[in-house]
Amino acid sequence: MTRRTYPFYFIAIALTFYLIFTVVPSLMGIYLSFTDWNSYAKAIHYIGFDNFKTIFSSDENYLHGIKNTVIFTISTIILKTVIGLLLAVTVNKGIKLQSFHRVIIFMPAVIPMLVVGIIFKSICHPETGLINETLRAIGLSQWTQHWLTDIDWAFKSIIAVDVWKGVGYIMVILLAGLQAISHTYYEAADIDGAGAFKKFRFITVPLLMPALMVTTVLNLLYGLKVFDTVYVLTNGGPGYATDVVYTQVFSQFSLGSYGVGTALITILFVIMTLLGYFAVKLMSREEQH
Repeated sequence: MTRRTYPFYFIAIALTFYLIFTVVPSLMGIYLSFTDWNSYAKAIHYIGFDNFKTIFSSDENYLHGIKNTVIFTISTIILKTVIGLLLAVTVNKGIKLQSFHRVIIFMPAVIPMLVVGIIFKSICHPETGLINETLRAIGLSQWTQHWLTDIDWAFKSIIAVDVWKGVGYIMVILLAGLQAISHTYYEAADIDGAGAFKKFRFITVPLLMPALMVTTVLNLLYGLKVFDTVYVLTNGGPGYATDVVYTQVFSQFSLGSYGVGTALITILFVIMTLLGYFAVKLMSREEQH
């Protein structure tokens, strides 16, 4: 084997592993979503779109899980991006103890979700939780809530916890993007008499678009695949108020309904592909402008 053949050799190995561990399982999953695969039958039979009809039927809660997943994804993308950008701009201005603030903001991102769940279950406890105790102490008892067990507040609380945990990671990516912007642009804007808002609108945001594209795609992929945050905080409850696609997949696989579970994954794959495509296309267009 000559030195020139080495790159092709490693490319062939990488493609083989990609086909075996990614493409083939994906195609098998799509096929199995059209079958009656379950833990009780000895054979697997092709049943067409029956699993999808079950999912989209009006007497099931699957659509609610899909809706929650999309709402969770859109909400966390907006909140993490906006808050992360504000934090990145703030810690990039040379404030006192800059490194300390960066570490504190980023720290929640490295805490295991199981630990976060235990902490926030205690914080959100309706009787002894820190949030309600603080509200009572300052005379706002009417604002106390059953944060994780009330239908109106449980899903909002999950979104808030996820944003708290992930915003530091987004901040770090955006901070790296900000530090890559040359100061000469801002100096030229100062000479032209541009204010802070115009510099942010016409310099920072356009030049930060590649980093914003990365964070948007990462948030999109994470949001659509969310499971651990919901599972450790509410396990889909109360009732089905906080159910998402992957908690439903977990439930179906636990019940042995593998066909319905893989059909849910297939639907999520289609949603992820479409949203990812349009998000990248939109961000690319803005970057070009």
